[in-house]
Amino acid sequence: MTQVCEVRTEPDRGMWTGYAAAVWALAFTALSVYWACGGTVGEGTIGAAIEGSAVAREPDFVLLLWVTAVLKFMAVLLALTLIGRLFRWVPRWMRLTAGWVAAVLLLGYGLANLVQHLLMWTGAVAVPDGLGSAALPWHLLLWDPIWIVGGILFTATAIYASSKPRRPFGSDG
Repeated sequence: MTQVCEVRTEPDRGMWTGYAAAVWALAFTALSVYWACGGTVGEGTIGAAIEGSAVAREPDFVLLLWVTAVLKFMAVLLALTLIGRLFRWVPRWMRLTAGWVAAVLLLGYGLANLVQHLLMWTGAVAVPDGLGSAALPWHLLLWDPIWIVGGILFTATAIYASSKPRRPFGSDG
């Protein structure tokens, strides 16, 4: 009997990185949507300047939260696209470029913030009023590591996507 299509018997072990990156981005999306809808849990962990805008429900700030929610949801789609679950018609070079850009930006942002916040914690740099000393530990222990984890997940996903063999022209870009 001739087999018409190849049946995979072993799972593709590298795909978990894309799913993990998508879950990370989806959780971050949900947080932005929660805050945009008026949620208050966690707002004191961000910084005094942002907390004031959130409590006052300033329209520009609420709009910013919705915009960030959309951008974060685009990261969900990007992660799933990198592992080949969505938008297979997008050329491979575009998917990989977007994946590497996201990885570098997320990891760079997280690491730069961590260094800056460590300098503040040691007293080498003054803590700005907009951040406040109450939010500094939250950034060091929660927010900076979360950005770094996202950067690591997108880096791993971009590495995985880059290592996948190219498909013939017209089948996967």
